[in-house]
Amino acid sequence: MSIDKHRFKIMLRRAADLWLENSSVLCDIDSKFGDGDHGVTIGKIAKLFHLRAEAWGDENFRDFIEALGDGIMGISGGSAGPLYGTLVGGLAGPLGGEAVIDGAILKQMLTTSLAAMREITRAGPDDKTMMDALIPAVEAARTANDDPAEVLKAAALAAAAGAESTKDKISKFGRARSYGDKTLGTPDAGAVSTALFLRGLHEGFVRPQVNNITPRDDS
Repeated sequence: MSIDKHRFKIMLRRAADLWLENSSVLCDIDSKFGDGDHGVTIGKIAKLFHLRAEAWGDENFRDFIEALGDGIMGISGGSAGPLYGTLVGGLAGPLGGEAVIDGAILKQMLTTSLAAMREITRAGPDDKTMMDALIPAVEAARTANDDPAEVLKAAALAAAAGAESTKDKISKFGRARSYGDKTLGTPDAGAVSTALFLRGLHEGFVRPQVNNITPRDDS
């Protein structure tokens, strides 16, 4: 099964809903060693997902995703806007005028998203950032078979494990790095929100009725 426009809308809405449901959790995590507003900013991005999904008209996947990334860039609230704008906008990298997205293209999308992130941040594995969730997610997706459900499942599971692993790491970027060893035991808020995003994409694809929307073929 491929991803058509209607199902992609559902995927975005599910990711948005998970972000909104966990906004207070993300704020609580961020408040330990940051500004405490990560969940607020993520909530703004989630609402933009809903608005843009609802308003999606004749644009192809590439144009829609690029515009969504640009919209996220403009959201105020620390670094989350530019970071997620880059992550989401980067998904458009390999796209042209496709009417549907298959598993092979989806892998390329995740790969170009990670490449875009690497252009704006020096953070890598074990630095206790959202990259601790994104890097293993993309690596796992690449090794999955070309069924979109399997690609998304692999990415979501690896991202969740990566986010959980940040509890055992010391922050090396942002305001939290000044706290050193004190950051041990607390996960990174960006890694957690990244894991929620990828989980939402997966759940929206395999369980579209979670948003009370019946899938249809838009191709």
